[in-house]
Amino acid sequence: RLYAQQIQQLLANTGVSPQQIEAIGTHGQTIHHRPDTRYPSTLQIGDPNLIAHHTGITTIADFRRRDIAAGGQGAPLVPAFHRAVFQHNGEDRVVVNIGGISNITILPGDATQPVCGFDTGPGNVLLDGWAARHQNCPMDKDGAWAASGSPNQELLTQLLDDPFFQLPPPKSTGREYFNQTWLLTHTLVDMLPPADIAATLCKLTASCITTAIRHHAPETTRIIICGGGIHNKTLIAQLEKLAAPAVVESSERYGIEPDWVEAVAFAWLARQTMEEQPGNLPSVTGATQPVVLGGIYR
Repeated sequence: RLYAQQIQQLLANTGVSPQQIEAIGTHGQTIHHRPDTRYPSTLQIGDPNLIAHHTGITTIADFRRRDIAAGGQGAPLVPAFHRAVFQHNGEDRVVVNIGGISNITILPGDATQPVCGFDTGPGNVLLDGWAARHQNCPMDKDGAWAASGSPNQELLTQLLDDPFFQLPPPKSTGREYFNQTWLLTHTLVDMLPPADIAATLCKLTASCITTAIRHHAPETTRIIICGGGIHNKTLIAQLEKLAAPAVVESSERYGIEPDWVEAVAFAWLARQTMEEQPGNLPSVTGATQPVVLGGIYR
């Protein structure tokens, strides 16, 4: 119901009527994502029936399960949108989305080559949880707290030793794996100043991303950043240092605010569904075939 109320408020504020909106694409909030178990499953809350009923607008939702049904990971789904918007003939690019979890989309300069995309590991999830625990804040604004500390190489090595980082793509992960419980299993966490842990977590995210790029897209010359992590200046500075000589820039340069890329992507996926066009990339998710994603609720 909250989603519906926010949509109604947005329409009222902008003077747009429901009749002017063809469809709503809603991902919902993921509370469970286990694509690699004996019975693969994923669950997002935010009932599209309620959204469609209370707004009077056709609603597209439940994007991930169809890809899982086709043998895929159900994630990441945004790379299909990245390909449509950011791919450029003759230049190898990588789009990096730094949300709770970080994921990359590898866009070859040769458009005949397959796109690759996968989760690289934690994005903001560990940083935000650590700030909440020690600073009573939902995030480390601008990375200022992390900037006051120093990364600890021994702890970083321990964190990077997690088996997930050695898995080949396609792969995906989530908050149910990378969380404060996971972080606190590493004994050094209790022995270091909290600001040093914050600095180390910034470097962990940057290291996961750049290591994945070096291994899977070594010819990359341009890295396009989107997602909330772009506001963490300490994280971005570490990413730029580790990614050199590749150019690191914001998606804003391409006309899309970095905080809005994923939202725009799910609007695009909703359009794909309405037009009965596939929304997944098997080379990314591991699905056996391209499929039309999501359900339509009227």
